[in-house]
Amino acid sequence: MTNSPSSGIEKNMIIIFGVTLIAVMGIASITPAFPGIIRYFGISTQQVGWLIAAFTLPGIFLTPLTGILADRLGRKLVLVPSLFIFGIAGFLCSFMRDFNSLLLFLFIEGIGAAGLSSINITLIGDLYSGEKRTALMGYNASILSIGTAAYPALGGLIATFGWQHIFYLPLLAIPLGVFVIFGLNNPEPKDHQGIGEYFRRIWKSINQRSVWGLFLVNMLVFILLYGAYLTYFPILLSERLQASSVQIGLMMSIMSLVTAATSSQLGRINKRFQSKTILLFGTGLYFLSMVSLLISQSWVQIIGSVMIFGLGHGLLIPSIQNLLVGFASIKERAAFMSFNSMVLRIGQTIGPLLIGVFYAIASIQGSLLAGAVVALIMFGVVAGMVKGVGQKSDSP
Repeated sequence: MTNSPSSGIEKNMIIIFGVTLIAVMGIASITPAFPGIIRYFGISTQQVGWLIAAFTLPGIFLTPLTGILADRLGRKLVLVPSLFIFGIAGFLCSFMRDFNSLLLFLFIEGIGAAGLSSINITLIGDLYSGEKRTALMGYNASILSIGTAAYPALGGLIATFGWQHIFYLPLLAIPLGVFVIFGLNNPEPKDHQGIGEYFRRIWKSINQRSVWGLFLVNMLVFILLYGAYLTYFPILLSERLQASSVQIGLMMSIMSLVTAATSSQLGRINKRFQSKTILLFGTGLYFLSMVSLLISQSWVQIIGSVMIFGLGHGLLIPSIQNLLVGFASIKERAAFMSFNSMVLRIGQTIGPLLIGVFYAIASIQGSLLAGAVVALIMFGVVAGMVKGVGQKSDSP
C-alpha cells in the first residue's frame, strides 16, 4: 500500500478519476433530456423512470460477480471489458427509435457499468491507507461531483440539438480502456485462499452492525438521489418554472459543484468531527433540502435548496466509501465493495419507481415528501446502527 505519490501512482490516480467520471456518466448526462425523450417516444412522466431502472438493474445482479472476479482474476481483467461494453452499448443507444430498444441497450450499457463504481474505490483502498486514503476518497468524490455537474449542463446543451446526440458521450470509455491496459500499475491480490475461506472472510467482513448500517444508508441515499432528485427534480423545474433543458442542466450542476467543493475538504472535516457526526449532519441536510424544495417557488429558493442538498451529498458519499473500504483486506476488498455497489444499484433502480408511486398520488409534492421521509429514515439508521465506526483493516 502506497502513501507517497510517484509517477506510477500519479498515473493510477488519473485512471481512477477517469473511471469515476465514466461511472457517473450513464445517467447524469441524459437526465436533462428526459422531457425531450418523453415527447419523442410519447411515454408518460412515470415511464421515464424506466430509463434509469434499465441502466441500473444489471448492477444489482452483476456487481457482486465483478467484485469476485476482480479479486480472483485481477482488477484490470474486469475493468477493461467493462469500459468497452459501456462505450459501445451507450453509443448504440443513439440509433434507437423504439422505446423498448432504447431500454435494451441501456440495460447492456448498465452491464458494462456494473463494476466500475466499486473497482475504482477498491483501487483507492489497494493503493492508499490512513489520512491519504481519506483525502483521496474526498478528491475522488469531488471528481465524481464535477462529472455530475458537467454532464447535466453538457447533456442539456447537446439535447437542444436532439436527445440522440447525448449518447455519443459513452464513446469516451473506449480510449480510457486502452489507457488502463497500458497504464494501470496497481497491486493485485496474491496467494489466493481457497474459495470456501474466501467467501467466509467476505461474510465475516460484511456481517457487522456498522457495515449493515452503512449499506442501508447508501441504498437510501441513492433512492433519494435517483428518485426524488435526478428523476423528478427536472420535472419540478419544468412544471413550476417552465425551465428549458439547458436551465435544468445548470440547476443540477449547481448541486454537483457544491458537492465537489464539500467532498474535497473531507480530509480536513474528518480531522475535526467524528464520522458518525458527519453522517448525521449530512442526512439532516438532505431532509432540509427536500422540505425547502417542497415550498420553493422561485429560482432563488430552488438554488438555495439545491445547495443544501449538495452539502449533504458531499459529506455522505465519500464518508461512507472511506469507512467501508477499510473493513476488508486486499484479498477480498473488491467483492466487499461490490456488495456496497450492489446495494447502491438497488437504491438507484427502485428509487425512481418508488418515488414515482408518490408522484402519481400527489404529483411533485408527493415525490418531495417521500424524499423527506427517506432522509428521516436515513438519520435513524445512522443513529441506531452505525456505531464505533472506523477502519478495521488497512493491511493488504
